[in-house]
Amino acid sequence: MIDPGTRFGPYEILSPLGAGGMGEVYRARDDRLKREVAIKVLPASFSKDPERLRRFEQEAQAAGGLNHPGITAVYDFGMHEGAPYIVTELLEGETLRGRLAAAALPPRKALDYAAQLAKGLAAAHEKGIVHRDLKPENVFVTRDGRVKILDFGLAKLKESEVPEVGQTHLPTAAAGTEPGVVLGTMGYMSPEQVRGRPADRRSDIFSFGAILYEMLSGQRAFRADTAADTITAILTKEPPDLSQTNREVPPGLERILRHCLEKNPEERFESARDLAFDLDAMTGISGSAPSVPAGAPAARLKRSLALPLAALVAVAGMAAAYFAGRKAGHVKPPSFRQLTFRRGQIASARFAPDGQTILYSAAWDGRPLEIFVGRLDSTESRPFGLASAEVLSVSPSGEMAVSLGRRQAFPFTWTGTLARIGMTGGGSPKEILEDVLSADWASDGQRLAVVRDVGGKARLEFPAGRVLYETAGWISHIRVSPRGDEVAFVDHPLRGDDGGSIAVVDRSGKKRTITEAFASAMGLTWLPRGDEVWFTAAPVGFNRGLYAATRGGRVRLLAQATGGLTVEDISGGGRALIVQDKARQGISALLPGAEKERDFSWLDWSLVRDISPDGRTLLFDESGEGGGAGYSVHVRLSDGSPAVRLGEGSAWSLSPDGRTALAIAGEVPKQRFVLYPIGAGEPRSIPLEGLRAQGGAWLRDGRRIVFSANEPDRGVRLWIQGIEEAKPRAVSPEGYRLFANNVSPDGKFVVAQGPDRRIYLYPLDGGEPTPVAGLGADEIPAGWSDGGRSLLVRSRGGVPSRIFLLDLRTGRKELWKELVPQDAAGISAVGPVWVTPDRRWYSYSYTRSLADLYVVEGLK
Repeated sequence: MIDPGTRFGPYEILSPLGAGGMGEVYRARDDRLKREVAIKVLPASFSKDPERLRRFEQEAQAAGGLNHPGITAVYDFGMHEGAPYIVTELLEGETLRGRLAAAALPPRKALDYAAQLAKGLAAAHEKGIVHRDLKPENVFVTRDGRVKILDFGLAKLKESEVPEVGQTHLPTAAAGTEPGVVLGTMGYMSPEQVRGRPADRRSDIFSFGAILYEMLSGQRAFRADTAADTITAILTKEPPDLSQTNREVPPGLERILRHCLEKNPEERFESARDLAFDLDAMTGISGSAPSVPAGAPAARLKRSLALPLAALVAVAGMAAAYFAGRKAGHVKPPSFRQLTFRRGQIASARFAPDGQTILYSAAWDGRPLEIFVGRLDSTESRPFGLASAEVLSVSPSGEMAVSLGRRQAFPFTWTGTLARIGMTGGGSPKEILEDVLSADWASDGQRLAVVRDVGGKARLEFPAGRVLYETAGWISHIRVSPRGDEVAFVDHPLRGDDGGSIAVVDRSGKKRTITEAFASAMGLTWLPRGDEVWFTAAPVGFNRGLYAATRGGRVRLLAQATGGLTVEDISGGGRALIVQDKARQGISALLPGAEKERDFSWLDWSLVRDISPDGRTLLFDESGEGGGAGYSVHVRLSDGSPAVRLGEGSAWSLSPDGRTALAIAGEVPKQRFVLYPIGAGEPRSIPLEGLRAQGGAWLRDGRRIVFSANEPDRGVRLWIQGIEEAKPRAVSPEGYRLFANNVSPDGKFVVAQGPDRRIYLYPLDGGEPTPVAGLGADEIPAGWSDGGRSLLVRSRGGVPSRIFLLDLRTGRKELWKELVPQDAAGISAVGPVWVTPDRRWYSYSYTRSLADLYVVEGLK
């Protein structure tokens, strides 16, 4: 037993959690990241065999590369006084073995757990990792009902000296690929395992079937008085019919179970992904929605709700603008009533079916995003109970489509795991689909339209799985029409830019654009009668007004105000939910001459694009109201002197000698590179010949530019443009997209995302791209360091943004810095981040949104 206070490197032991044949588990504190973790300390005997220890470290690294909500996260591996240890996330709850101690599970709960377990297995199998010792002791159920698989990477470590005939729990061997060695735990092993044959993913599926049987029946599928009899049962007998123990099991679920427990691996499910799909089909998207009790009629307001002075000023601006361009007459102005009063960001808002209840997602007072429930007749709201979640849609029956683990994918765009849950709460969300950007229920409450990012393209699917439209840009605010015949959405041509137009696509995939392009377009909903969509957009800057567009493309302005408006929803009674926010993007930096960060923001949307190697010059652009119609490129010095405007466009990169800024200007097909001298001189333009460019940088020779772009109707790929050459040349297949800070110090590689969404070092002079090992799914490169031996990587969209130093040779990461402005209220994103090669100086942008939610009546 290890005493509290003992240190394992940066980890301090707090208390014991349990012990078993594989070692002891302790609660510990990670001093670097200020979090509690679990440390499993393995017997010191494991370290005596170097080959065995090497295999274990390889398995720990492989498990550490798994990033899935159904698998316990592995953080670290190390040695303490001759004993290896592994550091994982700390879970609160109990093992499935403990959960099954009382009785069998209800079929609905067993199905929920089984679907989660299958998805976790699928994620591991797709990385080439087989568990080999799946059993209820290695499945954990958290207090909020989430299922986690334990001990990936340890399954290969257990070693049997000489199996004994009377042993009922055979240990696991170290070398799972060697025939003749028994792997697994008796009662959950597959027939091929008990025969000592190699085990693959289908062996895990057999073990899964044994676990599912036990969840449904309360009894083990294969158990006898001796190990020999148990082996005989596994090889030759079928478990008793579930009808003998639980008559409520649906026949379809029992068929899935029997398919898992086939003796011949060739006759089982081919993959855990197929298994998860069939389990989802039992209660999937097309399943019946739970009923919701009808709410009582809304009480009439007994008094008017008072508004703060600032809100009254904003409302007065909206109401006054309502009359702009209208003929004089007795027109009743719309009414704006404020519903929220805290300080922070509002991500989404939807009416419940009763038209009186509101569900919205907000990050108040610097806290993480979560879902709240409010009423039109009250200024109070309560947490729903889902942290790091956003409500995407509410069905007519009251079932919510929510995004779990919501995180930023790229600027303006967030992703997460799509799930569904009744708006009355109770139980855990049912996960449906990973990496979903947005979703909306059809009026039948059974089908969902979704947007996903696949192979570097945004895909609109309706129903989920059927692609109606895809683009190399991005898609937001999808809404299914009341009749279910079309999906309206905002079509954004450039990633990282909120400009776009309103479009609709029908069930056959025919898409038409019904508005002109706007500088900012965010927020969209159908009128209940289905003849118009209302949307919020701005021709210039971010001061979005409320517009209406018919299916035929006739557009009219409904309301305008200072600050940005985002229309979220319209009820059957004609009320609109509208968010009014003051969003700004700023720059914080630690530069020469200062001991702490200073704010270097200039206008209203300052996005830092590069930093000179000496830290004395920042390149940034302004793409908000202050930047003008074509945006503007600026440089600012570390002494805090006023910024210098170089010209129109979006900034990209400083040349290696620091004398020229690279920018992109104009619209396709007249998009062009602009080379702005920093100091005296005239800018130069290089036409892009119809390409749509989406990000790039100077190469080290200062004579060439590497960038991402796509041709019309083609996917994005990498290109090189010589500044003295007429045309660029493609240097990669479709699907590769650059990251900022992307060119290696020797100029031979760039960091790019591939069509499979993995991050690669892409060779510019030919050859195969090399995957970057050690990157988590939500981490992106932020620059090179140590002469090209390391990469700086950051958490995508998190607040604060954690910056790690990643050793490219070993894949090991260590925390370098956490970045967030001192005042964190309303901060929704931190990034991009730019660091000088010596890591002395850095700068980053942050996005702050301070928003209020209004219900608006009387708009026509």
